[in-house]
Amino acid sequence: MRKLALPFVLPIVALTFACADAPNPLASVEETAQPMLDTEAASREYQFVAKWGSPGSGDGEFRAPVGVATDVRGYVYVADTQNHRVQVFTADGTFVTKWGSYGSGDGKFRWPRDVATDLRGNVYVADWANHRIQVFTTDGTFVTKWGSYGDGDGEFYYPRDVATDLHGHVYVADYYNHRIQVFTADGTFVTKWGSLGSGDGELSHPRGVETDVRGNVYVADAGNSRIQGFTSDGTFLTKWGSYGAGDGEFRGLVGIATDVRGHFYVADTGNSRVQVFHR
Repeated sequence: MRKLALPFVLPIVALTFACADAPNPLASVEETAQPMLDTEAASREYQFVAKWGSPGSGDGEFRAPVGVATDVRGYVYVADTQNHRVQVFTADGTFVTKWGSYGSGDGKFRWPRDVATDLRGNVYVADWANHRIQVFTTDGTFVTKWGSYGDGDGEFYYPRDVATDLHGHVYVADYYNHRIQVFTADGTFVTKWGSLGSGDGELSHPRGVETDVRGNVYVADAGNSRIQGFTSDGTFLTKWGSYGAGDGEFRGLVGIATDVRGHFYVADTGNSRVQVFHR
């Protein structure tokens, strides 16, 4: 379920790392406390595991993959953006299946930017230039879709990122509408928050959205060079970051991911790095 947007990265690379000293995310903490930069991350033991992919359009080849996600069975789903498809692999990179081609019909894509999974076995794809979310089974069978171009409830102006939570909600980073929209798994609109600005709860070109085990929602607020945290109904909790190249500063952040130990991983694209934070 956890994911991190990839700024046009080839190939796919897998790492493991030791973090036995990480804090317990279920421990009692102040929910609005600002996460701190994990300065010990660089000293942890990172071990290369695998990589796969090369430029092309064949099975296991990519053209500008942007989004990646995993499911509870250990499969890896890649939004192969410029090939207008989703590819599925085992954790070691063995090709499993693929679906999608260029177009606007059911099961077709126009530059899919992100992919997410849920506990029910659904796969959600942010179909960028078709201004919609499409839903599939894990083998690529089309299930449903929602969204069209616009700024009304359930409409999108280029959906950039998609995430799910443990309660079956789907969160969409509605990029040029500068907001987050929330839906049920079948596309029923639930709520929304955000508008263009730099104040608390305001957004500028959100590029990433992610949830944690507590049900909180974190947004890569790219135009404001910061991360914002919210409850699942959009109540503002916290924020951190500003423009720059120092620790805790960002330039062109693209995506965010969380783990069960309370860490936050941020793709700081303009600084060519990943930053790690903890509560």
